[in-house]
Amino acid sequence: QVQLVESGGGSVQAGGSLRLSCSASGPIFRQYFMGWFRQVPGKEREFVAKIRWSGGDIFHADSVKGRFTIGRDDARLYLQMNSLKPEDTAVYYCAADVRSLATTSVSYWGKGTLVTVSS
Repeated sequence: QVQLVESGGGSVQAGGSLRLSCSASGPIFRQYFMGWFRQVPGKEREFVAKIRWSGGDIFHADSVKGRFTIGRDDARLYLQMNSLKPEDTAVYYCAADVRSLATTSVSYWGKGTLVTVSS
């Protein structure tokens, strides 16, 4: 069973930076996609970024491109978030699936970590 645990959320002022981490355990295979989604209360969960566990196939949503960077460091997935905006405020979820994370129909989710950006 795959388990995902996020860390690194918090409060920051607009223009600041945060780095989220996701610790993965269980049978994560090289062909798995790992990624980040975010959700604001009352809205649908939306895709942020993804990477294949082997290290390729990196993709960022247009809303974060140039500001956020997804990567992998040993057995941890990270999301470096720079130039944060108030509209980035959300609960951020780590996700894993053998499929490409093109939808929110994902096999494994973490419990989420809250990011709050104040103006």
